[in-house]
Amino acid sequence: MYAIGEYVVHPGQGVCQVKDVTESPDAVYQLLPVGQRHPVHISFPVASEGRLRPVLSRVEAEKIIEEYPAMQVDDFAAKNISLEEEHFRKEIRAGSCRDSVRIVKTFRVRIADLSQRNKRPPVAYERILKQARERSLLELAVALDCTPEDVEVLFRAHEGEVPENN
Repeated sequence: MYAIGEYVVHPGQGVCQVKDVTESPDAVYQLLPVGQRHPVHISFPVASEGRLRPVLSRVEAEKIIEEYPAMQVDDFAAKNISLEEEHFRKEIRAGSCRDSVRIVKTFRVRIADLSQRNKRPPVAYERILKQARERSLLELAVALDCTPEDVEVLFRAHEGEVPENN
């Protein structure tokens, strides 16, 4: 059972903080999604807590960032883009933070490849990239106790890019 104040990953909402646990006939977690403009409390049954997972540890988060440049891209391809989008959305929802980071890298590579060939990437690619990026940055930010922008700077530093001065 998760304690009040702990961070967990909800399959649909991403990173949430446990705000309360009600012990009514059916025990329920009150979860508050992190990083949303207008977060709404989510009631989640304790009986289904197997669908929740704890946020990464700091060590695991640092390891993912460190291994990012060598991380393999996903070579999954389907007959059409909607099947690809469905596959990757399921993987983002059910997978780990590492899976989301790998999906971000995969779609950055795919979009860059299409752009180099003067082809416009499908809108679905942008949607998948955005969803995976937001999910992974939030989880890494909570694990490292920093902002998502700070996590982006860490990724750029490990890729060998010089951070931009604003």
